[in-house]
Amino acid sequence: MPEFDINTEKRLMTDIMELLVTHYGAELSEEDLDHEIERVEQALNDARFSHQGQMRKSGEPYIFHPLRVTHLAARHWMDFPSVIAALLHDVVEDTPVTLEDVRGKYGEEVAHLVDGLTKVTSNIMTREDLKKETYKKTLLVAIDDIRVLCLKFWDRIDNLRTIDALPRHKQKLIAEETRMVYVPLAQHLGMGYVATELESLSYSLLYPRRAIRYNETIATQQHDNADFLRKIRARIMNACEQQKLDVVMKDRWRPFSVVSGRSQQRGFASLYTLEVQVDRIMDAYLFLGILHGLFPPIPGKIRDHLNLTSQHGYQALKTTVQADEHRMRVEITTRKLNRFNESGVLAPGFKFRHKNFSHLIRSLMDGESAFDTESLRLASATIQVYTPQGDIQTLPEGSSVLDFAFEIHDSLGLHARRGQINGRTRQLKTRLLDGDQVVVETSAKPEVLPKWLEWAVTPRARNSIRRYLRNKVRSS
Repeated sequence: MPEFDINTEKRLMTDIMELLVTHYGAELSEEDLDHEIERVEQALNDARFSHQGQMRKSGEPYIFHPLRVTHLAARHWMDFPSVIAALLHDVVEDTPVTLEDVRGKYGEEVAHLVDGLTKVTSNIMTREDLKKETYKKTLLVAIDDIRVLCLKFWDRIDNLRTIDALPRHKQKLIAEETRMVYVPLAQHLGMGYVATELESLSYSLLYPRRAIRYNETIATQQHDNADFLRKIRARIMNACEQQKLDVVMKDRWRPFSVVSGRSQQRGFASLYTLEVQVDRIMDAYLFLGILHGLFPPIPGKIRDHLNLTSQHGYQALKTTVQADEHRMRVEITTRKLNRFNESGVLAPGFKFRHKNFSHLIRSLMDGESAFDTESLRLASATIQVYTPQGDIQTLPEGSSVLDFAFEIHDSLGLHARRGQINGRTRQLKTRLLDGDQVVVETSAKPEVLPKWLEWAVTPRARNSIRRYLRNKVRSS
């Protein structure tokens, strides 16, 4: 291995260890921490030995792939068993090491994670069927242990970043699969950073020339607006210091996607966001007041998602201001909520609706196809509506009154007749909006019709309607 590669490996491992100590040093005893660090070092040695002599299609030693995957896992608050599994995630699939070997040396927990990341193999199944069975295997394991899916995200991100050596048609297949399956799954887990990164990498592979032009536009905007942004940040920082408000500001340039590519003609206003992090939620509102005192806000552009998560999963205050000659987007959040926005389910303190997720995945697998990717995509953006008692129900964006009824209970859905939205009578097919309060009126007997399948969006509602109609045909 060349000197450069040795140094790169050492740097990655040093970063990984520092992240683990930072995240878990306070909650583990010194003895337990040393023990876990030794297990990670042993896993690195085993991974290095198992992959010895193996090269990726890009020509680099294979060990760097699991190392980069592990670095992403450690950066996003994954625990020691997950980090060990990240190092070993390809040994069962690509080397003579067996799952029993991993289980014997590292225990059932690590073996369980590695198994969830290992592809299904068969001599009689087609490639497409093997892919679908691998999806199902990974997701079924993820229902009980979400860490498997998170490790899959890091694996996919690194593969997309280093995909240049593959033939063009394979790159496009992997990118399309990522866009249809892994992006909405990441959104379901509240992992905004992962979803954005996966989507941007996928679209860059699907539309490479557009991506190049877009990145050139971003580079030009960064150069042309460097002095402007420096002055704006200085004015904001001075105002915050006068109020003794501690803030951290970061530039965020919109990653490439089809939507961002279309809006790049609007220039700076559509491409740039000033990210602001404060210590407490009250400080976020204080900063908003300071900002609007410096620069006039654009009417209708304020969005408050600090306490109620947005349909895309982030928690922040968003506003647009007229900053001298430019309109500028500003996103304000706390340091804690920023961890939620980036790492979602993995961030300490994140409230993950595991029951909702497991129910969604099981519903997708109960559908007509082996794995319902279209329903998964539709369910990735959510709305929150209220029951008559004021309880919150989270539904996919575009859901109808009928979807709401089935979300409460299958019996309520089958007997649904019409609904009331915010006190007004509406048909079952009426689409719900964020914040609606919904009452479902019922009939004595089910009045299920085939056209209900056109009105329903959620896998649960569609599967229940199909089952009822199928049973009705059989019994008649």
